[in-house]
Amino acid sequence: MNFEILQERFFKLRSNRAFELFVVAVIMFSALVIGAKTYDIPDNVLMVISWLDVGITLFFLVEITIRFIGEPDKKNFFKNAWNIFDTLIVVVSLIPIQDSEMALVGRLIRIFRVLRMVSIVPELRLLLNSLLKALPQLGYVILLMFIIFYIYAAVGASFFVNINPTLWGDISIAMLTLFRVMTFEDWTDVMYETMEVYPFSWLFYLTFIFLTTFAFLNMVIGIVVNVMENEHAKEAKEQAIAEGQLTIEDLSNQINELKAIIEAQNNAAQPARETEKEKL
Repeated sequence: MNFEILQERFFKLRSNRAFELFVVAVIMFSALVIGAKTYDIPDNVLMVISWLDVGITLFFLVEITIRFIGEPDKKNFFKNAWNIFDTLIVVVSLIPIQDSEMALVGRLIRIFRVLRMVSIVPELRLLLNSLLKALPQLGYVILLMFIIFYIYAAVGASFFVNINPTLWGDISIAMLTLFRVMTFEDWTDVMYETMEVYPFSWLFYLTFIFLTTFAFLNMVIGIVVNVMENEHAKEAKEQAIAEGQLTIEDLSNQINELKAIIEAQNNAAQPARETEKEKL
């Protein structure tokens, strides 16, 4: 069979929605197999599960081969980070280390095969890419949140250490206690304990909760949602361009360009009109 024909068939296969759904189903089944190994099961069932694991690994090898052969430009295949990740997971899974000292590493690698779901499903890739692109903006919010944590932890460790050294013994333990307060994990017990000595200590907790839970966490959510919306819009625009369609924004830009050209032509013809009027 001609290689170009094989490549075309594999390209159609890798782009087929049914094939993608089948790969997703195998990944989910692989996750179930990994979970089944954590139970206390008979040896014969464990042997069947081991053979299933081998079959899943071989399927992933065939699937990554189909994707590579079906790639029109082989040089760009490994420029995609997800393709590199999938290939590494499959190659490492092929290494026979079940009875060696690296058996634990082998099991961990097989657990990470579940992450291949992200590389297969475009919606999951979009979510993860949006989160990664939001990290630079989130860094400043997290830094400011850390400063607030540090200040409140220093205050708490100074005033409340004699009340409960377990919760306020030093600044690091105090930060863990404040994280408990921020997540509302029995935070009222902590507050009522300090209020027995400092009746107005409730101001300490309420201001901390308003700054962290209600303010900064909502800022984090807002940043992630904003980046996701931008990524959705970018992907929709790229898809429209790929399909030969124009977006509303593109049409608006073209109309504005036409208006500018007509206005420039009118301005250029204005002196000629005035000259003709003077002759008449």
